[in-house]
Amino acid sequence: MKDLILETRNLTKCFGQQQVVSGISLQIKRNSIYGLLGPNGAGKSTTLKMIVGLLNPTDGQIMFDGEPWKRSSLAQIGSLIEAPALYGNLTAEENLLVHTKLLKILKERIQTVLETVDLNDTGKKRVSQFSMGMKQRLGIAAALLNSPRLLILDEPTNGLDPFGIQELRELISSFPEKGITVILSSHILSEAAQVVDEIGIISGGKLLFQGVPDTKEDLEKLFTDVIMKGESRK
Repeated sequence: MKDLILETRNLTKCFGQQQVVSGISLQIKRNSIYGLLGPNGAGKSTTLKMIVGLLNPTDGQIMFDGEPWKRSSLAQIGSLIEAPALYGNLTAEENLLVHTKLLKILKERIQTVLETVDLNDTGKKRVSQFSMGMKQRLGIAAALLNSPRLLILDEPTNGLDPFGIQELRELISSFPEKGITVILSSHILSEAAQVVDEIGIISGGKLLFQGVPDTKEDLEKLFTDVIMKGESRK
């Protein structure tokens, strides 16, 4: 039996008459990095927003740690979806202090998560002076404040330079050994290929492939083949 921390069963989302997510069934193994891959507009972000409670599913079920998802499950889930919500006029520590007050978390967690993302030496530097990569890492630090068991990152390397991407890749790779499962959404296959244990490929709101990619096969070729076959069935 698979040790799953998250499972979706026929998850579906409609906006009016438009169905943007259609019967998606994900299986996310504990302490792994799961790559949710697909072109822009495939339904990745909508799926993740349902998992973190930002959108209500039209149909289907979400299971977290073997039980039906409920609002209290969010205490064990951290997320960075779209751009991190940061105050440019505050320091990294001050930004996280705002989050601890909102989440009612002890402020002692701040230094721990700043060390985790290697931002503990930014001192009084304001976030408006941070590079894009530093802002992304601070957003991840905020997502780690509640000591989550599941961390959801939606396109975290968007806008980063090669050095920022490498730093973020190393950070994400370190999470499973700390007991944190990661769902990494991306359309940049070359980056995802270097960190994921398992992948799901979404296109047109449908899950077309799920499993462990063959290490001998080019992920881009697998992705292209899966998408093309999905398109041909329409």
